[in-house]
Amino acid sequence: MSDSMTRSVVRNAAIYLLAMREHSSKEIFEKLGRKFPNTELITDVVASLAEQDLQSDARFAEEFVRMRQRQGKGTLLIKIELRERGVAAEIIDRLLDDTEGIWFELAREVRVKRFKSLPKDGREKAKQIRFLQSRGFAARHIQSAFVEGDLDY
Repeated sequence: MSDSMTRSVVRNAAIYLLAMREHSSKEIFEKLGRKFPNTELITDVVASLAEQDLQSDARFAEEFVRMRQRQGKGTLLIKIELRERGVAAEIIDRLLDDTEGIWFELAREVRVKRFKSLPKDGREKAKQIRFLQSRGFAARHIQSAFVEGDLDY
């Protein structure tokens, strides 16, 4: 197979992945690396896709954050997952401002959905806190989740 044909096959495989969903450049590189041995070619193809704006780590990260929010996940967990997927720190910091009200509201909604009411004692509150921590919420978001307010219980 000629170099241009191989490049075309690798590019088509990458475009197929992107047609399914947004991917970070690291994800595409890893997936293509399982199928094709030439890492230099894969690097070139991924860079070319990014230059043509067919692949974007920023776009991937935006979609990923929205998905995780819908799943009731907090900023700490999302940051870790984005780093694991090779997204640059600047993109993560720009997308995940944990002072935004949405994270406080989300922590409360997740707690209410799971536990329905405010805890009756310290043991129950500790259980609810551990649950929110496992979902990746920051301490300040967790703290605000226990303030009585306008959510229906």
